[in-house]
Amino acid sequence: MIRTMKGAMLLGPEKIEIHDLPVPEPDDGEIILSVEAATTCGTDVKVFKRGGHPRMLKVPTLFGHEMAGRVAAVGNGVTKFHEGDAVVVANSAPCGECDYCTRGRENLCPDIQYLNGAFAEFVRVPVRFVEKNTHAIPAGLAFGKAALTEPLACVLHGMDACELDKYGPGTEVVLFGAGPIGLLFVGALARAGHRVILADPNPPRLNVGKQLGAAQTVQIARGGNQSDKVKALTEGGQGAWVAVDASGVPEVWIDAINSVRPGGLVNLFGGCAPGTSIPLDTHAVHYSELTVKGVYHHRPDTIRRALDMLADPAFKADLMLSAEMPIEQTEAALRAMIAKEALKVVIRGA
Repeated sequence: MIRTMKGAMLLGPEKIEIHDLPVPEPDDGEIILSVEAATTCGTDVKVFKRGGHPRMLKVPTLFGHEMAGRVAAVGNGVTKFHEGDAVVVANSAPCGECDYCTRGRENLCPDIQYLNGAFAEFVRVPVRFVEKNTHAIPAGLAFGKAALTEPLACVLHGMDACELDKYGPGTEVVLFGAGPIGLLFVGALARAGHRVILADPNPPRLNVGKQLGAAQTVQIARGGNQSDKVKALTEGGQGAWVAVDASGVPEVWIDAINSVRPGGLVNLFGGCAPGTSIPLDTHAVHYSELTVKGVYHHRPDTIRRALDMLADPAFKADLMLSAEMPIEQTEAALRAMIAKEALKVVIRGA
C-alpha cells in the first residue's frame, strides 16, 4: 500500500490546492523530513500572489521554506542523522567550493540550490542540504520556534552587513518595517545592546517591537516622505548611524537613506519588486560618505548562530507566532498575513 501525504500545491497566482501525494523515499545521501512545523513568511506571500519565484520555484509545485521536524527516513550513506532526530533544514545550500563560498559569501553562490515544499507532511532533503545546511535542534527548543531559524539567519546576515562594530556599542539604528523580519531585527539588535528606533504604520506591530526591545517606536504613514519624522527622534536629530529597511517598499528605501547621519550606513534589506528603481541623491551619498548596501539571504554560519539564539528562552522570537493552522488552511494563513491579522502562522500536518 502506497503511503500518501497532504501538501499545499501552488498552481498559479493566488491559487492553492491541497493534494494527496505519495510520501517520498530517500535516495542515496538524502533524508526525509517529517515536518512538525513550517512557518509562513513574507516571501511565501509574494510567491502566493505572483504565482512563483524567479529564483526558487516554478508552478505547479509544493512550496513553503521555513521548516523544522524529525528525520523520518535516511538514505544509504547518511551517517550524520538518524531516524527520529529533530532537525532544522535550511532552504538553501551553497556549493562550498566557488570563489564566493570560499570568501564566506555563500549567499551569492552562483550554484546555490533552494528547497521548498515545507507546507506538506514530508519533504525530501537532497544530498547537498543534508551535508551542508541541516542542523540538529537543541534540546528544549520547540519546533515552531525552531522553524524561525531561516528568517533569523537572514537577519543575522543583515546585522553582519551593518558593520556595527565600526560604530561601537549601543549604536543607534533606525528600523523601517515591523513585519516578521523587521521584528527579528529589533530583537537581535536589542539583544546585542544597540538602540533601535522602530518605524511602522501598524500600532499592534509596534507594540510587539517594544516587547522585543525597541528603545522607541514611531507610527508613520504609508507611501514614504517620513524620514523627517523618524530622524527627529534620533540623538540630536542628526540621524542614526545605521538605517535598515525591512519593508521592501521603494519609497521607504528613500526614507532609510534620508534617515542616517553623515558617515552612516544604509542596509536595504527589504526586497522590492523586480524592475523597481529609486532616485538617489548623489550629492548626499558623496559628501556625507554614506554607505548604501543591498543585502540578501543567509549563510550556513548564520543558520547555526540563529538556531543557538532561538534556543535561549530569553529571546522571545515566538512572540511572532500568531496562530497555528493545518496544511488545509495554508491559503487562509497567507491571507491572514496579507490582511496583517497575523505576523507568522505555524502550519502543521495532521
